[in-house]
Amino acid sequence: MTVEADTRVRCGWAEGSDLYRDYHDQEWGQPLRGAVPLFERMTLEAFQSGLSWLIILRKRDNFRAAFNGFDIATVAEYDESDVARLMADAGIVRNRAKIDATIANARAVAELDVDLSDLLWSFAPPSRARPKTMADVPATSPESVAMAKELKRRGFRFVGPTTAYALMQATGMVDDHLATCWVPGR
Repeated sequence: MTVEADTRVRCGWAEGSDLYRDYHDQEWGQPLRGAVPLFERMTLEAFQSGLSWLIILRKRDNFRAAFNGFDIATVAEYDESDVARLMADAGIVRNRAKIDATIANARAVAELDVDLSDLLWSFAPPSRARPKTMADVPATSPESVAMAKELKRRGFRFVGPTTAYALMQATGMVDDHLATCWVPGR
């Protein structure tokens, strides 16, 4: 845990950057619904894979601009010229596999027979006690394994169990703020 100058006790990962602290305090773990916001978070979690989340936070506005505000119908229509444009955009993480996955995922969302929000939230586990230490926070869960399996079955890419669990944490499907963290629980 970290105690910032404002005396609030926070999860230890939120230290070292105002951007991390603000994300922790205002967004991470807060229930998020809606196809576009969840598609954005799914995309950013996939781009984060293998990188620091701070890199993604610093580039988030660039990602939003580059991917047309994560408008699902627009991204689903991207073609090779859009891929070339994205690969040339220094404001985002230029990874061809992740760019291709984002486009494939937009197409998968567009083809869903259920709302993306309803689908993802159907995997949210029952509320549980907050973890006491960072060592108590899992990297995956049975629910994230099931979510990843279902998303892959539906044509999604870059959504393994660890990425699915990070998405669940970020969007409030699970509350992994530490027990002593000041952020109110869900």
